[in-house]
Amino acid sequence: MSPDQVAAASGAWNWYPTDATTVETDEFLLVRWPDWFQAPPTAVRVASGAPVDETLDVVTDQVRAWGADRVLVWVKLDAPAGLEDALRARGGVLDETVDVFALDLAQRPDLAVPGDLEVRWQVDEATTRDALQVGIEAFEEGSLPPPERLRELAAEAAADHLAGRGATAIAYDGARPLATGGLTLVDGVARLWGGGVVPDARGRGAYRAVLDARLEHAVAHGATTALVKGRVETSGPILRRAGFDVFGQERSWVVRLSPSRDARAGAS
Repeated sequence: MSPDQVAAASGAWNWYPTDATTVETDEFLLVRWPDWFQAPPTAVRVASGAPVDETLDVVTDQVRAWGADRVLVWVKLDAPAGLEDALRARGGVLDETVDVFALDLAQRPDLAVPGDLEVRWQVDEATTRDALQVGIEAFEEGSLPPPERLRELAAEAAADHLAGRGATAIAYDGARPLATGGLTLVDGVARLWGGGVVPDARGRGAYRAVLDARLEHAVAHGATTALVKGRVETSGPILRRAGFDVFGQERSWVVRLSPSRDARAGAS
């Protein structure tokens, strides 16, 4: 893929769970996560042509209306010029930096997966619980959803896997889940997401195990390119060694919200 194609594919990648609340306009996509995510409302997309300050005003007003005191904003490869400067001016603090990687699957590498690990797919409640628990431990955030929602997530995962829309791999050492990673297949592109390893199992090749399984699954279902956003400090080095090329960085910023403009005016 060319840099422009990677930027377009990355910009079009806006995931949120089906039980999230969203506000979407031509300028932005704002997500209010379910409580079990334990994450602030997030502007997962700000369109390239959006007027920056006006858009941020609308976003922050909506977040205040939800009763939240902070918002997370992603600055993607196709973000409008000046977005990061505007976030800094509003007191924004850099939260996370990811490299945007792509790989031609015709050149899929041999990842030398350790033979003592077993990879299983998320297709039922037990594997769904394991995948979520690994993510909670790996990223040190979130919590398990209520039982009813967990059952729904398990059913969604099983249907996606059966239909070839996507899948989540889990690496086990015996009965213990060590790593997980998902993928979604869209127009020949395998979007790889959620890759993480429990802290005390890092360095054993568990990430490589779930990466290899996902790449194999993607090829088997007709994907020609893999796209992934890897944390600079953790998965980034592994992805480079696996042959992925870097096409730029995306960053998230957290902005603490002051009282609304109307409230400030009333207090003056």
